[in-house]
Amino acid sequence: MDRLERFSLADRVIAIGFWFNTVLMIVKLLAGYFGHSEAVVADGVESASDSVAILSTLIALKIGRRPFDASHPYGHGKSESIAAALISLAIFAAGGGILYKATHTLIDRDFMVPEFMAVLAALVTIVTKEWLFRYTRTVSKALGSPALEAISRDHRKDAITSIATLIGVGGAYLGVPQMDPLAAGLTAFFIFHIGWTTFRGAAHDLMDGQPPEELISAVTAIVEGVPGVEHVHEIRGRRSGQYMILDLKLDMDPEMTVKESHSIAVMVKRLIFERFPNVGDVMIHVNPHDEEHEDLIRL
Repeated sequence: MDRLERFSLADRVIAIGFWFNTVLMIVKLLAGYFGHSEAVVADGVESASDSVAILSTLIALKIGRRPFDASHPYGHGKSESIAAALISLAIFAAGGGILYKATHTLIDRDFMVPEFMAVLAALVTIVTKEWLFRYTRTVSKALGSPALEAISRDHRKDAITSIATLIGVGGAYLGVPQMDPLAAGLTAFFIFHIGWTTFRGAAHDLMDGQPPEELISAVTAIVEGVPGVEHVHEIRGRRSGQYMILDLKLDMDPEMTVKESHSIAVMVKRLIFERFPNVGDVMIHVNPHDEEHEDLIRL
């Protein structure tokens, strides 16, 4: 899959999520209002905030796909991680709002008796959002996109929220109104966990955290199989949007000419690109394998 295909697929997944989310927002707001369910109305308002988050992600992807330039020699992919961090804050805010509302409902004992349409709206939301989570998560794993991963977690958060809404509204519909705020309050803590996981991943990428060990091991095994490479001395990497940027230090025969070592380095880079479509760039440094050498670094 080339660069344009990757971005096109990401756009399609986000657009599908956006339009499904917008329809659900309208359905929940109407069902909550006419079905006399404050919980479903709150769920609809939450969907509205999700639509704003998805739009911000689309903007981030547009920025992130710009090629590298003189001001941003490593590209603009970090904008995806920034979008993921912002989405995590929206998830935290949604959880806080739900917990605040549930607490006041219990204290004030301001319970409502909902209609069946409110129960049905919560059920439809659960099924739709869980499907969107699985679909978006599959594509995010294939592309290695932090923005899509954040959106998938947001869909899962909505599914969990709607489960609590269904339990609460269903309990209130059957005559136990206290179940509505209790279920909503419990779900808020699950939402906080999803927000924290999303933020932690985005912060890891923004801080240039090391890629997964599986990727490092796989790249090492492939590179050390290239004729002329004696040993992979070190691999470092960082994420830039949907791509990983790798820095390799290779031990080679000190008697090689510059041209020979360069040809091997080009072979290594081409092989990595062929095997790992989510690697965007590879920088290679050559060391003589027959002597100890000091790595000069100030970090």
